[in-house]
Amino acid sequence: MKRQKRDPAQKAFVRGYQAGVTGKSRDMCPNQNIQTRQYWMSGWREGRADSWAGMTGVSGIHKNPTVLS
Repeated sequence: MKRQKRDPAQKAFVRGYQAGVTGKSRDMCPNQNIQTRQYWMSGWREGRADSWAGMTGVSGIHKNPTVLS
């Protein structure tokens, strides 16, 4: 059975979200490609907003993009 590769944009968004929720700086973005960096920054912004809103740990599990329904 073949495995599908994950979309690089989605992967960048999820990694940015994880960095934002954990409180890491946006300067830690590992991407040099402008499009991929944009997705990472989008995820980071959403993660920071969720962190500020108190949606971390169990209270934010429904917002975490790494958790599949």
